[in-house]
Amino acid sequence: MQIYLDYSATTPTRKEAIAVMQTVLTQQWGNPSSLHEWGQRAATVVEEARVQVAGLINAVDPASIIFTSGGTEANNLAIMGVARLYAVPQHIIISSVEHSAISETVKFLEMWGWEVTRLSVDVKGRVNPLDLKAALRHNTVLVSIIYGQSEVGTVQAIAELGKIGRLHGALFHTDAVQAAGRLPIDVQQLPVDLLSLSSHKIYGPQGVGALYLRPGVELMPLLGGGGQEMGLRSGTQAVPIIAGFGVAAELAKEELAIETPRLIELRDRAFAQLAEIPGLIATGDGCDRLPHHISMCLENADGEKLSGKTLVRQLNLAGIGISAGAACHSGKLSPSPILLAMGYSEKAALGGIRITLGRDTTEADIDWTVMVLKQVLQRLTPDLSLVKR
Repeated sequence: MQIYLDYSATTPTRKEAIAVMQTVLTQQWGNPSSLHEWGQRAATVVEEARVQVAGLINAVDPASIIFTSGGTEANNLAIMGVARLYAVPQHIIISSVEHSAISETVKFLEMWGWEVTRLSVDVKGRVNPLDLKAALRHNTVLVSIIYGQSEVGTVQAIAELGKIGRLHGALFHTDAVQAAGRLPIDVQQLPVDLLSLSSHKIYGPQGVGALYLRPGVELMPLLGGGGQEMGLRSGTQAVPIIAGFGVAAELAKEELAIETPRLIELRDRAFAQLAEIPGLIATGDGCDRLPHHISMCLENADGEKLSGKTLVRQLNLAGIGISAGAACHSGKLSPSPILLAMGYSEKAALGGIRITLGRDTTEADIDWTVMVLKQVLQRLTPDLSLVKR
């Protein structure tokens, strides 16, 4: 039995996206910047995809969608594109639970003299809006708060946080890579100026993403070149995968009303069963949570015999794919910085695991995975009872 439960890492490319990519590769393979018929066929493909991706987040102006190589580049373009507008370093605010595409990028800004405030979070991974209010300064030019945290699943109060940033006059960015296609997003209602997306999280191809840029907001491009993508992302567009992204975005929006409740039901089924396993603690917010996301940590991880990585390897041997939060550097396991930021001990932060669900996940997959996980923990920790008292 093969059960894939790592949909937050990547999703399989859906057949509809593959079909349109095959068509583009064989019939519409021109350079979109060329003026002849071959180029214009390709340009039409790109613009159709732009409309489809804009539709996913209700962006009225398709020109507000800037195609990138993925979510990481979209995040970098948002952060560095704003920063490069200023000759003198300013102040930026992020949360302490951002994806590394944000947290590592702002480290470069600090090296260049920028001031960075990292907002603390509570044990559920939530940013307190009052903390954002208190952190704003006269020279705060950008606030970036992740929409749905990829490791623990917590969904932030982006509408409230964005409103606070907007009232202050700072630009507001959110990394919506995990939320888009799983939660309804309407940038006409949401007070955000920049929003990052990724194709391969919504059953599109890898290697393409997008940055939504609210009309009127300025950025400095990171790449010099031919001025493609409204002058903000030079380089010949990857037409086939952009087309696949567009189809995936359109279908994700169509399926949202049915798929999101189904995922929530499966997610809650998994949490209910996992709650019976001693030594496992649920992490993240139980209510304000990504619909497909389950995260736990081992109370007594030691980093050697028992850790999140250990469980990933053991379940992989059983044909089940999940992921862990702790990272291995130079042969030594490092605790999850996200769990540490949420107040967990270093021991517990070594034991984080993530199970994420998708279009092909069934109740049987959940039940089998929980059973295997119980067996693995019983073998690794025989002194623990498998039923909580």
